[in-house]
Amino acid sequence: MTPFGTRLARAIEERGRFCVGIDPHAALLHEWGLDDDVASLERFALTVVEAVAPVVGVVKPQSAFYERFGSRGVAVLERVVAESRAAGALVLMDAKRGDIGSTSQAYADAYLDPSSPLGSDALTASPYLGFGSLDPMVEACRRHGGGLFVLALTSNKEGPEVQHACTGDATVAGNVLAHLRAANAGAEPVGSFGAVVGATIGETDEDLDINGPLLVPGFGAQGGTVDDLTRIFGPAARWALPSSSREVLRAGPGIGALRDAALRGNDAVRGLGA
Repeated sequence: MTPFGTRLARAIEERGRFCVGIDPHAALLHEWGLDDDVASLERFALTVVEAVAPVVGVVKPQSAFYERFGSRGVAVLERVVAESRAAGALVLMDAKRGDIGSTSQAYADAYLDPSSPLGSDALTASPYLGFGSLDPMVEACRRHGGGLFVLALTSNKEGPEVQHACTGDATVAGNVLAHLRAANAGAEPVGSFGAVVGATIGETDEDLDINGPLLVPGFGAQGGTVDDLTRIFGPAARWALPSSSREVLRAGPGIGALRDAALRGNDAVRGLGA
């Protein structure tokens, strides 16, 4: 299959770099006048898919908000994946999986194998059992043309106690970025192995140019601005994917208003990294 990095570069060129999170928080369901149940979850999620998947390059469902309803919620997530891809959007499954051995392989099979009902274009992953623990996911990406976005520098206040810790001459985050840079070596136009770097991390001395994409949560309602991204990412911003959920989702439940919000987000970051 065509590598994820190649497909992502095409999606950015044709549809823009804005990534819309499809995160059915209970509070958002209530804002839409819906109950916190599976029927409302389905209505909410599929309305968002109908509104945004035809016009943005990447959608990012957060699996936890579907899993909390058990098997019926996961069935809704399967429809979100299938219908988003059918509308032309790349699906980045935000599940932050990370384990070792056969369990890591099972996560790879679940989220990165196209034959799986949850098979997506890319997956978020946690490297904190050691980057090598992600090898089954990396190999699945190479085999199936998928992408992996690995936690590196997150915006949550607890993140620095792990990510800024030093191992030898480098921080933990720096080592993660170095592994990703090696995995992307020689890839054109961009590699398939990305980092998750928060839009509100402030300053960093880390080299964010990994020849791979950068998923940037926290843009918009959570405080991240285009100026922040330009300052933090520098030349690496050319492959940044600013992500927002609440700023778009609160525009619902009307399909037209949701689509307009997604298009405004796309316009706001269109020139990033140029």
